[in-house]
Amino acid sequence: MDKSVSTQQATVFCGIDVSAQSLAVALIGPEGALGQREFHNSASGHQRLVDWLGKFGILVRVSLEATGIYSLDLALALDAAPGIELAVLNPKLVNRFAETLRRSKTDAADALVLASYSQRMPFVRWQRPQAKHLELRTLSRSIGGLVQEQAALKNRLKTAQSTATTPRLVLADLKRALSGVERRVSRLRAEAQKLILADDQLRQRYQLLLSVPGIAQVGGVSILSELLLLAPEMGARQWVASSGLDPAHRQSGTSVNKPSRISRAGNRHLRAALYRAALSAARCDRHLSGFYQALQRRHKTGMQALMAVARKRLHAIYGIFKTATPYDGKKLFPSMQIEKSALAA
Repeated sequence: MDKSVSTQQATVFCGIDVSAQSLAVALIGPEGALGQREFHNSASGHQRLVDWLGKFGILVRVSLEATGIYSLDLALALDAAPGIELAVLNPKLVNRFAETLRRSKTDAADALVLASYSQRMPFVRWQRPQAKHLELRTLSRSIGGLVQEQAALKNRLKTAQSTATTPRLVLADLKRALSGVERRVSRLRAEAQKLILADDQLRQRYQLLLSVPGIAQVGGVSILSELLLLAPEMGARQWVASSGLDPAHRQSGTSVNKPSRISRAGNRHLRAALYRAALSAARCDRHLSGFYQALQRRHKTGMQALMAVARKRLHAIYGIFKTATPYDGKKLFPSMQIEKSALAA
């Protein structure tokens, strides 16, 4: 069946709760629940699921939560299947929706919640990422994991070296492990650079990122690899929301008036990379540094000011990608406008 079938024919809604080993599937039709089944989370299980959904002969709208490697292969299989439209949802958004519906927490109940979400909420079609973009993101996230392992080993080695009671064998083992991780990081970083330089669009965007003060090669790869998988039609505000950097206000009447904080309902890898870039920007970008200081003068906490810097920086990245022009802090924050911009943040 052609995927261009009108939404009026999308009478079957499917929710899939994904775990490492299994897929809990729930279906809702025009008259209510159609049934629930379970499939193995494997290539053969994905094919059996696609065959089962294809038996309905009409468009099936499927919703599942983004669960990293556990859901990616399934999403690719569903997206390639005729007669199926797929939405990959932010788990935190589904959680909020689920609070009004479910009375119990089981895989089957979660699948039914996801099917209800497909039926009741605006359906945003998942954009299938390019293979090279997925490869770059996988490389970047693998590098991130190894860097954390590298930091932990450095701390262990420092602790071991601080006492004369540590056997030489233990010190040698820690040094050997640390050296091995450092080589692996270097090898993966070289492969990421090779992948970027081999593609015109990736190379151009990477160079634009490097024009931004506070973003060097490591941060540039991390930010680029996460942004590549965002839908092309998204705007700057949607970028901010997808990173979880959008403000979440907590006010109710006169009794509840808590400080605003970021929603965190988004990509934690992108958010972490932008936070690291914001730390540098607050020091080395005079425009964003002025913005940061102005916010603090208006009694924002250090973290609130940094998150505002990260949001502004993400808006700037959206702009330089859109216009294909290097970063210019004067356009983002003309010196005479800094105080005014801080008031509006």
